[in-house]
Amino acid sequence: MRETLAEAAFQLFLERGFERTTVDEIVARAGVGRRSFFRYFPSKEDAVFPDHERCLADMTDFLARGTERDPVRAVCAAARLVTRMYAAKPEFSVQRYRLTQEVPGLRTYELSVVRRYERTMAGHLRGCWRQDPDGSLRAEVVAAAVVAAHNNALRAWLRSGGAGDAEAAVERALATVVEVWSAPAAPVVAAPADGSGASAGDGAAGGGDVVVLLARRDAPLWRVVQQVEAVLGTSGRNN
Repeated sequence: MRETLAEAAFQLFLERGFERTTVDEIVARAGVGRRSFFRYFPSKEDAVFPDHERCLADMTDFLARGTERDPVRAVCAAARLVTRMYAAKPEFSVQRYRLTQEVPGLRTYELSVVRRYERTMAGHLRGCWRQDPDGSLRAEVVAAAVVAAHNNALRAWLRSGGAGDAEAAVERALATVVEVWSAPAAPVVAAPADGSGASAGDGAAGGGDVVVLLARRDAPLWRVVQQVEAVLGTSGRNN
């Protein structure tokens, strides 16, 4: 019934326009009573986005399962669920995008839905980083970055009329978020230059510790410095 009502509503929105379509016309097209509409949709706007509630539930469940250990990669994987939802019905997704751009009320509604996705991801990240003094701030920033990267690629695909591979485009965008915000791999610390076999932080004699850090060639300089500071800070506390 929910799908039948949503389909009838969307057809009428395209034929007559969103503002000129009434709930009575929607239920007449669907062949049901007026009460049935409000049992499934609180408003006409909700009928334009019938699939987002399910996708939000799927995202919440996915994050709760915790199959991805890296928090940033986890929320990026969760964002891909939204991409797949759009890509599964490209024609409908493109038509809905165009309708949303024409109706200010729908645009406002869509932004509220996007914010719900962002809050879901931020909540997951806050839980992962609850021991970090800046964990809450970092969670909000990363969640916003994921949403921005995802929507930039998805909306470009929608504007193109659904041309190309939406999932591949979003994947490239999310890779940027992972590169900047994902936790770096644990640094590799070599033995001191004096050959004593002691590790960094042991206070070996012979001029101090030597730390060897492996990093990707394209790693941001600030990330490399952050890793070095983390190791040296640990060494200093141990000494």
